[in-house]
Amino acid sequence: MSPTAAAHEAQTRPRVEGEREQEILDSTIDILSEVGYDRLTMDAVATRAKASKATLYRRWNGKAQLVIDALISQKEPHALPDTGSLREDMIGAFCGMGGLTDSHQLAILGSVITAIARDAEFAEAFRRDFIGPKKAMSAEMFRRAQERGEIRDDLDLDLIAGALPGIVLHRAFLMGDPPTDELIATVVDQLILPAVTRG
Repeated sequence: MSPTAAAHEAQTRPRVEGEREQEILDSTIDILSEVGYDRLTMDAVATRAKASKATLYRRWNGKAQLVIDALISQKEPHALPDTGSLREDMIGAFCGMGGLTDSHQLAILGSVITAIARDAEFAEAFRRDFIGPKKAMSAEMFRRAQERGEIRDDLDLDLIAGALPGIVLHRAFLMGDPPTDELIATVVDQLILPAVTRG
């Protein structure tokens, strides 16, 4: 069945949801981890999940949105720390499950790197739906630190919010230096805090 025919059939049938939806999302993550975004197909996901393509098109209009939903479904719950200290908030947010040292999350991110550069639809959805909430969480930590008088008032929070993950992911993907709690603490102590604190 062609994607157009599958999409047409999908419009006339109920949407997939609940446990069945999660099974499809889990199958998507499995394939994504094995072959990457570029080689992942709706056919492969349907086969792995033991579903028809029409089942997939009842819920998703294409590969980009399916993969985004699969990525979001795999994110560990990660509450924004509120310790009263910017340093401790950053360590708590970026270390451990769901953070930059989570090897599962890092592997998934690595599997979509090429798609971000090549697929405009995917890149837009990825930045909005997957990266957007992470960036907002980071910016909120800095806003609270400003309110406490802990850091300068003249900071570009959008710029500084991406500094720690930018440095750590650059080292991971380009330099081959896996993220560790120690690396994150070092970046916070030697780069981030000196750049944002008063005096």
